[in-house]
Amino acid sequence: MVTRWSEKGPGLKILWIWTLGTAGIMITNVVRTRVNDMQKILQEEDEAAAAAAPMASGERNVSTYQNSLNPAFDGYAVVASDGPGEYPVITESRAGDDALGLVVTPGTVAYVTTGGPIPDGADAVVQVEDTEQLAGAPDGSKRVRILVRPTQGQNIRNVGCDIQKDSVVLKSSEHIGPAEIGLLATVGVTTVKVYRRPTIAVFSTGDELVEPATASLSRGQIRDSNRAMLLAAAIQHKCKVVDFGIAKDTEESLKEHMDAALSSDADIILTSGGVSMGDRDLVKPCLASMGKIHFEKIRMKPGKPLTFAEIVTEDSSKPSKKVLAFGLPGNPVSCVVCFNLFVVPAIRSLSGWSNPHLPRVHARLLHPLRGDPHRQEFHRAVIRWVPDDGSGRPGYVAESTGQQASSRLLSMKSANALLEVPLVGQMLEAGTSMQAILISDMTSSPFDKLPTASNPLPSHLFPSAKSVSTDLSQVPASQNTEVKVAILTVSDTVSLGAGPDRSGPRAISVVNSSSEKLGGATVVATAVVPDDVEKIKNILVKWSDIDRVSLILTLGGTGFTPRDVTPEATKSVIEKEAPGLTYVMLQESLKVTPFAMLSRATAGIRGSTLIINMPGNPNAVAECMEALLPALKHALKQIKGDKREKHPRHVPHAEAAPVDQWDRSFRAASSGRGCSCEP
Repeated sequence: MVTRWSEKGPGLKILWIWTLGTAGIMITNVVRTRVNDMQKILQEEDEAAAAAAPMASGERNVSTYQNSLNPAFDGYAVVASDGPGEYPVITESRAGDDALGLVVTPGTVAYVTTGGPIPDGADAVVQVEDTEQLAGAPDGSKRVRILVRPTQGQNIRNVGCDIQKDSVVLKSSEHIGPAEIGLLATVGVTTVKVYRRPTIAVFSTGDELVEPATASLSRGQIRDSNRAMLLAAAIQHKCKVVDFGIAKDTEESLKEHMDAALSSDADIILTSGGVSMGDRDLVKPCLASMGKIHFEKIRMKPGKPLTFAEIVTEDSSKPSKKVLAFGLPGNPVSCVVCFNLFVVPAIRSLSGWSNPHLPRVHARLLHPLRGDPHRQEFHRAVIRWVPDDGSGRPGYVAESTGQQASSRLLSMKSANALLEVPLVGQMLEAGTSMQAILISDMTSSPFDKLPTASNPLPSHLFPSAKSVSTDLSQVPASQNTEVKVAILTVSDTVSLGAGPDRSGPRAISVVNSSSEKLGGATVVATAVVPDDVEKIKNILVKWSDIDRVSLILTLGGTGFTPRDVTPEATKSVIEKEAPGLTYVMLQESLKVTPFAMLSRATAGIRGSTLIINMPGNPNAVAECMEALLPALKHALKQIKGDKREKHPRHVPHAEAAPVDQWDRSFRAASSGRGCSCEP
């Protein structure tokens, strides 16, 4: 992370934060403090999208009695040991009955409806379709023929099978939707504490702005699109909104609008425009005079001038309150991109979400893109799941929305994702895989140009598919790769964007420089995940079982700290251990530092994939790879099914004539004629 302080006038010190991740962490920390101060109030009907504050649990079992299991059929309660045959129907039990006093004895049955209590004595239910109605007896009693042999417990729900007594059905910070409301109703909970919806105050700044309803524009005027867009976006995210119109580019007008917004009991204030370097860009000085600015300027494109501040309201009539203020850029695209990347997580945090960040997926580019060498770009795109993403497997593909100028709001039209284009400063080829931040529902976006299942993506679109992580340098691509390598960086810090990934690029460099020694190896996928067992497992399984990667190198998370869980995740997915590899790495690392003995790294095989835990230190990655190189190529061949073993005395011959000498040596050893090296 690169930071610096700059003076902007009396009392105005601005912290430049160069990474999206670091800015996000700062906002999260500020919001977390703000959440602790928020009042949790009781809500009833209109808070279906809020997050529950307390736990809700059942006071009794659901169901509280045995009842017919199959919801689609009525049937007969029987004694299973009676088997098929003709039986009198002695009673009936319907949904809503208590069935008290009803008893089924051997040789009798009872008619039960779906959800009806099972009479005492019965231990199975036979559905009506497996029975035959018989003519009644002269006394009017009913009889039925059971056509199948039931088993004990058949078609019966046991007491508590749905929800057991005292089990928790809803925990703090879980979202309340229709199913959750149904669960609460089931256990008799009609009111829960929830985080209240945030209130957002919005106003635009600029002498050039006029209301959207203005029929004709004078020279130099533009309609205010940002305010309408921000109000709609806030409503979409379940917020209450207050519209404060347009402020002029004067200190008095800005102060007047800011005071009005603060007096509205808003939790978040959004302004657009006035945050750049012009002599009339006065939002930052205004925020600095009223509160504390946490940062300005993000190393991103679009959205560089974003400003984040915190203002404490002082009102003798009510308790003081911390209000979050976002000075969003004036360019429309920059404004809405910053809203999605920074304001949405703040809204969600205030609403009690445990994970407030927008979801990410990997998608392959349909067309080449050029990365920016100085700022990470968030490229507007439409992504969709297709049967063939160009690799022969289903996956997401991404299509650019066209020209990406920050003033061109058409680039946001229909966009459902922001592609995290890495800092490479060069063309990224079609087929490149990169992370995409989902900003809307994928199914709602038109994607007419994409192929359907009957018209899969042509493979020529992806001549050199590769995976790019947002913090990694360019990953070299290769066609017809014999050995596919994937590199997984495991780090909470890197995954949050709070620090650079140094190990990943070093591992890529080592693999590329050792490509021939590994049998033509190419890095085809990279990823960064936090120190979380499930997330590590998921990507290891995907790369092994779906992507059929030959070699996976995990970097980091092998030490003694509580968050070091890479070995545990790896051991849970491998089928065979390879302790010799970790032994060699340990011996090599001990030459450098005695702390190497604290490594818990593991290695093993899953299917046709070799997985090796590497240290997180970039230099250690290079040292360990160098130590493993003499055997890795052969190991990867064996995993693919080559059962031949190298004889140590054959190594010189293998280096001189690896193919002919190897085949000759193997045939000689197999036939029992001794060593082919000997004359």
